[in-house]
Amino acid sequence: IERILRISRSSSCFPSLPLLLLLLLPSSIFPFQTSRINLTVCYPSPSSISPLFDVSQSIHRRRTSLPLFFPSGSLSAGGFLHPMLPFHSLSAAQASLGRNLTFFETLWFNYSHDKSDYFLFCHNILFLFLIFSFIPLPLIFLELLHASGIRKYKIQPKVRLPFNEIFRCYKDVMRMFFLVVGPLQLVSFPSIKMIGIRTGLPLPSGFEIVSQLVVYFMVEDYTNYWIHRFLHCKWGYEKIHCVHHEYTAPIGFAAPYAHWAEVLILGIPSFLGPAMVPGHMITFWLWIALRQIEAIDTHSGYDFPWSLTKFIPFYGGADHHDYHHYVGGQSHSNFASVFTYCDYIYGTDKGYRYQKKILQKLKEEVKNSEESSYYNTAQNVKSD
Repeated sequence: IERILRISRSSSCFPSLPLLLLLLLPSSIFPFQTSRINLTVCYPSPSSISPLFDVSQSIHRRRTSLPLFFPSGSLSAGGFLHPMLPFHSLSAAQASLGRNLTFFETLWFNYSHDKSDYFLFCHNILFLFLIFSFIPLPLIFLELLHASGIRKYKIQPKVRLPFNEIFRCYKDVMRMFFLVVGPLQLVSFPSIKMIGIRTGLPLPSGFEIVSQLVVYFMVEDYTNYWIHRFLHCKWGYEKIHCVHHEYTAPIGFAAPYAHWAEVLILGIPSFLGPAMVPGHMITFWLWIALRQIEAIDTHSGYDFPWSLTKFIPFYGGADHHDYHHYVGGQSHSNFASVFTYCDYIYGTDKGYRYQKKILQKLKEEVKNSEESSYYNTAQNVKSD
């Protein structure tokens, strides 16, 4: 690398021409792990080698990333490998960015500057374990208590699962987690590096995080819709998807309860969004966490009127997906994982809408009957 940089000094046509020629060579010649060099946040090179850009230029120049092939880690302009961030201190990071670090950027730097990208990516394993184990617990307690005040919000109130059945579901989920989900996370890091998930500074703005998460949910919902429809064909349902439909009245633990092949197949829609619009590792963490929390919510079996998801346009929620499980293997309705627009556009929510219409009509008849009975009783009392 030092030879390349020395040659760059003597290149009159373009200072980094030899470096660009190296990038054009087939990657098979250099069988190394793909990494990235950030031309604006790299540490200054040793005094024996002139930097590619002047320090003042590097601060104000638009941030640019170039793919390089190095054994591991990230590369500074001097050719030295670092675990993750190309800064040795907070002052160096501030000098390179041309401003003071925000509070969250300081926290991120202090935590991640001595950790590899792979270690940061593997945080997802811990996050998923905690989400699968603890997020469903509040509603599971409600299921076991069977309190009358909460029962009216249960979508299928006559169905009540015993503790041993709930625990069996959790054990199967944990078995799938340790045998499939966890190992899949361990070996999928090269794909994360390939699509360009970054871990350095600066951190993304709140608007960037929210906008990317919206894209991820939209992409996942659309692709999941079609894969889910495929899994409801005769072969897909009998061989794979029937495992997930063992629970006609789903509970939170049943969200990740599925055949191992379904876990792998439905991982594709979750990966497509970050592949199309790559962001920061923090955004990727939030995406994985929110997607699983949303899945647990739609499998909770409860539809609370005060839920914040009621304010999300076209959000399906637990009531929308519960009908899909209620109908079971014969279901050709409500395939979408998050929103309702795909089912509406492609006409796969007609059964659900018909059921809602009938239930609303029955409720009105019962209400009118109760009001009529109350009126007649009041008249009789008045006559007496």
